[in-house]
Amino acid sequence: MPRLAAVAEYIDRIIAAIGRIAAWAVLVVVLVEFTVVLLRYGLGVGSIWLQETVVYAHAALFMLAAAWTLAAGGHVRVDIFYARASARHKAWVDLLGTVLFLLPFMAALLLLSLPYVGRSWAVLERSREASGLPLVFVLKTLIPAFAALMLLQGASLAIRAGLTLANEPR
Repeated sequence: MPRLAAVAEYIDRIIAAIGRIAAWAVLVVVLVEFTVVLLRYGLGVGSIWLQETVVYAHAALFMLAAAWTLAAGGHVRVDIFYARASARHKAWVDLLGTVLFLLPFMAALLLLSLPYVGRSWAVLERSREASGLPLVFVLKTLIPAFAALMLLQGASLAIRAGLTLANEPR
């Protein structure tokens, strides 16, 4: 049991580190979007490159920080029943939700996204806009990265729920 708890703790530390790094994308989004607005309305100049940078940073933020949010309990759930439930009941809900929904969905997303991302990498896919970012293949890589991080965090949640069930008296 202590080894499983250590594995869950290790996963949580990795996810938190990635989430903290991804959180810096908020600053990028704000600063670049501010620049886009200043250029457009102050100088009458548009920049597709800057606009796409905002989209990329926004995608990176949400795709890479989603598992961190899950670890912190920030995802939507029906708290009407969950909030007042016992630790054992919460553990069952977490375990079943993770095993029946989260893990299979993320595994399917990971497996189905790999050929899509692979094709993009094979041609080093670029923006359709002439002055856009030449990094669409990197943007698409966020999809399997998201799925892998969510799978890891799901494993941690399942381990923690299982440990709670094993240690909680009935």
